[in-house]
Amino acid sequence: MTATSTGIIASFHLIRYAGLDAMRHMAFDRPVLRGTGGLRFWRLLGTGKGRSMSLGADLRRWAMFAVWDGEPALERFLERSPVAARWREESDEAWHVRLAPLWSRGGWGGADPLAGATAAPRAAPSGPVAVLTRASIRPRRLVGFYRSVPDVDRLLRRQDGCLASVGAGEWPLARQATFSLWDGAPAVERFAYRTSAHREVIGRVRREGWYSEELFARFVPFGSQGTWDGHDPLRPVRT
Repeated sequence: MTATSTGIIASFHLIRYAGLDAMRHMAFDRPVLRGTGGLRFWRLLGTGKGRSMSLGADLRRWAMFAVWDGEPALERFLERSPVAARWREESDEAWHVRLAPLWSRGGWGGADPLAGATAAPRAAPSGPVAVLTRASIRPRRLVGFYRSVPDVDRLLRRQDGCLASVGAGEWPLARQATFSLWDGAPAVERFAYRTSAHREVIGRVRREGWYSEELFARFVPFGSQGTWDGHDPLRPVRT
């Protein structure tokens, strides 16, 4: 599907740099992003080595999740921002996707960054779906949380219908997120509600109050560009 040129959209950007000093951009890019017109919300994110939230960090790969007043605002950023120019010049690999919101619940930094977004046409799309989950983990629940991660990570690696997934975080250990792509809504439902490992984790999250804040959002991904681990997961692999 395509998004309209008006209305709130989101985007996700995954950048792999040649060197290990890319962490400096986490500080230097913030003033630029704060002054970017039409950018309603953004988070710069480090990424993990697994497919879900994990303790291992990939110091060469960084991500950004953003929410825009409309597609023209994102276009201006990609064409004119020094941040986007550096992505083009310094990255070994980059992947970008536009995201039409389907629904969201919860908060990030005290508010829902997608509040006011109109659901994308076709509320139950038959094509690919993108899922963003993020949580602020209570300090006393960190041990239990990270003990649960390996089982979920193994499950994601072998889950039918999962096209790609990456664990990310805006703050070491305690503020974590996962961005994933699925071949359709049924695959998301199977993973979320019909796999014992994931159901068990979700049950413990609720019973034990692991999170002080959480956000779950689904999107229709469109307009992807570049590669993620050597290919675009939203484009069929040619044989």
